[in-house]
Amino acid sequence: MLKIGNIEMKNNVVLAPMAGVCNPAFRLIAKEFGTGLVCAEMVSDKAILHGNKRTMEMLFVDEREKPLSLQIFGGDRESLVEAAKVVDKQTNADIIDINMGCPVPKVTKCDAGARWLLDPNKIYEMVSAVVDAVEKPVTVKMRIGWDSEHVYAVENAQAVERAGGQAVSVHGRTREQLYTGTANWDIIRDVKQAVSIPVIGNGDVFTPEDAQKILDHTGCDGVMIGRGALGNPWMLYRTVHYLTTGELLGDPTPREKMDVAILHMDRLVNLKGESTAVREMRKHLAWYLKGIPGAARVKDVIMEETSRDKMVRILGDFVEALGEQSEAPVASIASNRDAVAYH
Repeated sequence: MLKIGNIEMKNNVVLAPMAGVCNPAFRLIAKEFGTGLVCAEMVSDKAILHGNKRTMEMLFVDEREKPLSLQIFGGDRESLVEAAKVVDKQTNADIIDINMGCPVPKVTKCDAGARWLLDPNKIYEMVSAVVDAVEKPVTVKMRIGWDSEHVYAVENAQAVERAGGQAVSVHGRTREQLYTGTANWDIIRDVKQAVSIPVIGNGDVFTPEDAQKILDHTGCDGVMIGRGALGNPWMLYRTVHYLTTGELLGDPTPREKMDVAILHMDRLVNLKGESTAVREMRKHLAWYLKGIPGAARVKDVIMEETSRDKMVRILGDFVEALGEQSEAPVASIASNRDAVAYH
């Protein structure tokens, strides 16, 4: 089991806080597929303090998603602390996570995200200020370093621990690598050996076997799955099952994939309205369709589609053409589709 502060998870599989992906529609599916902890996509401290409608919606936590970690980022101590107070007192989140790994220039130029990786003292100062201001457990998600010349993962994790952070998630790549190359699990292992707080390993976990390997290699307390779950929440369920029983379950059928893709889309419609949801769903459907024979032709069609009903019809026709059986073990989840609402 994974325990962060006073929050205990039912297992040690964690959904990574992916921007543009981890909204309530996808997070709830991840939770229904057994994930121990789901993490919301990062939100700017300044945006939280500005209080605009879209940002406040990003802070929404459905009771069924809990336990949930809500991630914030910022480069200014005062605004980061004030934003953390909002998350602490005005949201249903269980854990406040601070982003220390985002590599995009618009974030690092604000002295936020991965920029902190260059300065353990800054990490201590910022994390301790947040910890002192809130009651919920504070965690940090970081990369191993800024580039190959500046890998301070151990020092940075120790700074998080000294500051009162309750756990640290470590992505085994530098900021310079972005998502290229391979994740360095050796450094995650070094971090685990250097601190006493829980360490969650992240990077190159695309199969249940990968999850077992990173846990065995690093000794870390949990495994965080990001890109491996895109269009593939079964990866989360299969990983929980494999780590628990040693049994490797089979991949879902195309029919099962499309049933959950439609569930995902309908929840997005409830969340954001049909027009926005269908446009946003195009990228997700490309992920759901990945690896299915003949999917390339369908992807071309759905990239032009704007109607929920037409999208469902296209996907249904595609599965019918594959000759799939309509029976689906995930029907119990899909049957809740029409009952889901977020507002």
